[in-house]
Amino acid sequence: MSFPDLLELHPGLGEGIRGKLTANQPLSAVTWFRVGGPAQLLFQPADEADLATFLSRLPEDIPVLPVGLGSNLLIRDGGLEGVVIRLSAKGFGSIEEVGNHRLKVGAAVPDKRLSEAAAKAGLGGFAFYTGIPGGVGGALRMNAGAHGTETRDRMVELIGIDRQGQRHVLSNADMNYAYRHSEAPKDMIFTEAVFEGEAVSEEVIRQEMDEVVAHRERAQPIREKTGGSTFKNPPGTSAWKEVDAAGCRGLTVGGAQMSEMHCNFMINTGQATGADLERLGETVRKRVFEHSGIRLEWEIKRLGHFGEGDAIEPFLGAYKEQG
Repeated sequence: MSFPDLLELHPGLGEGIRGKLTANQPLSAVTWFRVGGPAQLLFQPADEADLATFLSRLPEDIPVLPVGLGSNLLIRDGGLEGVVIRLSAKGFGSIEEVGNHRLKVGAAVPDKRLSEAAAKAGLGGFAFYTGIPGGVGGALRMNAGAHGTETRDRMVELIGIDRQGQRHVLSNADMNYAYRHSEAPKDMIFTEAVFEGEAVSEEVIRQEMDEVVAHRERAQPIREKTGGSTFKNPPGTSAWKEVDAAGCRGLTVGGAQMSEMHCNFMINTGQATGADLERLGETVRKRVFEHSGIRLEWEIKRLGHFGEGDAIEPFLGAYKEQG
């Protein structure tokens, strides 16, 4: 599937822009699942000012979606209408110590690199990021966390560029963080954030980081094409326990499979489509619902148009029939 070229429809859109603009750019290469159709327009801004200029002239009716490292994202096979914005390491990948046990971090920085920088600076409280396969922008958006710590425990303030190209400074309280959720405007692009840790020896931090890595290697299919945790943990239980109890460990649909190692992880075994993965997830949700009455919520974001003939109902109709 291809979309009308936005640069041809809006000739002034790219004028003076220093970043890279690409029409109908396939997105499978930028997601960990390695599936997905094209972006109508992919924009990789040179820096914050370039991003603000572009957004200020982009017509209001054109959707905007920021995409980070693509670890928690399933792009459907029909692709994404509108503009996908991907921040580069060159323009948004800096880390700076700013005093008072704080780091100013670009939104394109991988979570693991943030953890490493904090360790070198002797700042504790960031080791949990070692095991999160995403970037700072996504962590800010979804309140990423692990091992009892979440982004909201460390973030002090962030910079966001809104749909009109205006720059905003948001506090931790402004984000209204909850479990794997924030209430920031969906089309706001985060560019950097300030995080605060506590003084801890690097040796102690390294030990904690090693424990996180060891746990991840033992428990998660980190060498597979996966997107991390598929479903949020329901109140009072773990998603993987409910998936396992419903008989879905190792379940396959086409080229997609619930991991045998950790059954809350979906993997692309090699030739999966976006539809295979989403259909597998909804099949699991249906079976868990029928087994325990629990309605698992997706943690992975599914976005874009379905491929032709591939529309997939939530719960495969189970929610509609019984809920």
